[in-house]
Parts: sequence; C-alpha cells; structure tokens
Amino acid sequence: MKFKDYYETFGLPRTATQDEIKRAYRKLARKYHPDVSKDAQAETRFKELGEAYAVLKDPEKRAAYDQMGSQWQSGQEFQPPPGWDDGFEFSGRGPEGGIDQSEFFEALFGRQARGAHPPGTHGRGQDHHARVSIDLLDAYRGAQRSVSLRMPALDAEGRVVMHVRTLDVAIPKGIRAGQHLRLAGQGEPSLGEGPAGDLYLEISFNPHRLFRVEGRDVFFKLPLAPWEAALGSTVSAPTPEGTVQLSIPAGSGAGRQMRLKGKGIPGNPPGDLYALLEIVLPPADSDSAKAAWRAFASAFDFNARAALSGADMKG
Repeated sequence: MKFKDYYETFGLPRTATQDEIKRAYRKLARKYHPDVSKDAQAETRFKELGEAYAVLKDPEKRAAYDQMGSQWQSGQEFQPPPGWDDGFEFSGRGPEGGIDQSEFFEALFGRQARGAHPPGTHGRGQDHHARVSIDLLDAYRGAQRSVSLRMPALDAEGRVVMHVRTLDVAIPKGIRAGQHLRLAGQGEPSLGEGPAGDLYLEISFNPHRLFRVEGRDVFFKLPLAPWEAALGSTVSAPTPEGTVQLSIPAGSGAGRQMRLKGKGIPGNPPGDLYALLEIVLPPADSDSAKAAWRAFASAFDFNARAALSGADMKG
C-alpha cells in the first residue's frame, strides 16, 4: 500500500489553515470535475481531491493523518504501526458518506467507522470514542488506570491543535481486546440543557514479549532442550500471573501445543493458555561441545529426512 500525501494533492504545506485547504479544494475540484474537464485523468484526479478533502477538512481526521504523515513521502510503501492511534479521541462521526475510499484511507480511518456510536439526540451531546491500550495483566486482575486522551480542535487561525485530558478508568477483570468501556457523561457537552454524550473506550493490549492473545485464549512459545522433549520432563513455564510447573510428555515434537485449561483471560467461561513447544539446540561452540554432538550422532541410526525418500516432488 502506498502512502498518499494529501497536502501534496492540493499543493499546500502542512501548516495550511482550514480556509486555505477549502479554497484549494474548490479551485481544483472545479478544474477537474468530470463534467467540465477534458483531462483524461480528470475523474481519477477528482476522486483523489475528494478523498484528500474528506480528511483535511475534518480536524479529527487531519490530526490523526498528521500523526503519521510527517514520517512518510508520497508513494512510499506504508503500513500503519499497531496502536498508532492510541489516545486519539474522536466524535461519533464515521468517514464521509459517498467518498470512494482508497485502501490507504481505510487503513487509517476504517476503525472509526466500526467503532463509532450514534450521535446524541433530543438535546443530548454527541458520543465520543477512543482506543486505549492496557497491559495483559490488567485483563487478568482488573486495574485502575489514568488514561490521557488527545482531542483535535481548531485554534483562532484555523490550524489543528490538540487538547489533552486525563481520566481515571476502572479496567474490569476479564475484559477482551475489542470490547468497549462506556464512560457516561464524558463525551461532548450538550449545546442546550441536555446531558453530555458518553465516551466509549475501545480496548487493545500492549504488545508483550512473551504472550499473544486471541479472544480469551493466550499463547506463548516454550523452548525445550532436545532431551527434555525426547525423554519428557517437568519445566518452569511462564503465565501472565506467575510461573507454573508444566509436565512435558516424552516424545514431544516441535510445534506441539500444551493446553493449560482456564489459564487464559478470566471470563465465563475463561480462556485457555497454550504453550507452543520449540526445540532449542545447544551450540557447537567448543571442542567438547562438538565432540558431544558427534557422539550423539553416532549413538543413533536416525535419518531426519527419511520422510522425503521417494516423495513425489511434483506434488
């Protein structure tokens, strides 16, 4: 996927005001409108202008785009890093209707459409939403966390600025990635005397060096020495809540999964914890180690590639 420089689309610097962006869009949209322009690329250019304007005219989308755009140039290969939009607070609006969205647009703003909640009605303020990342252990035990959110707004000169606020949030035990926490009254204030909207926090997990999560199930890789896998053993294995002793059956091979029932994220029912076995070879980095490996090889009549003999290489 290629990065799209929306400012370059309009020939504007990143410091452009909202009025400058509006004027540039109107001028170029008239020039490349398919009903007017004779340019062979007019329709494509008109769609590009519409997509760029849908982002840059909206302070929320513009702030999110600016977060990523300063690091890239137009046409470069681009992939948003995980959690790039953590802490951005958005209103309940989704992407602009009628916009022919590119893959690049969807990569940045698709989550807003999926995470959006209906705007306020009957004098009620609009709902807001944001994504926040928590530690895996918070989902196991529950926690009280301070969360800082950044809300885009326009200053007096029509440039995007960020307003920051900090909230104390109770993380319930057993919460999963993708779930939303509702903070009543923490959305947009009402324009009249009605109640404020709500704030919905979409939960994700911070990356962990050992564990990955799928739903309520948690997975990790468990390294074993060859003799531990071949002979069977009891080894120390990590879990998010501490170390446990895990019995490895004799003859276990690399890739085997050991299930620790109920040791995943709490719930009704709780998830499971899976240890994915890996065989780790001791290095042959000394004369004695090399001699040990030669003795090991001599002790077995073993062909690791026996299964390949006579195989149909065309299939």
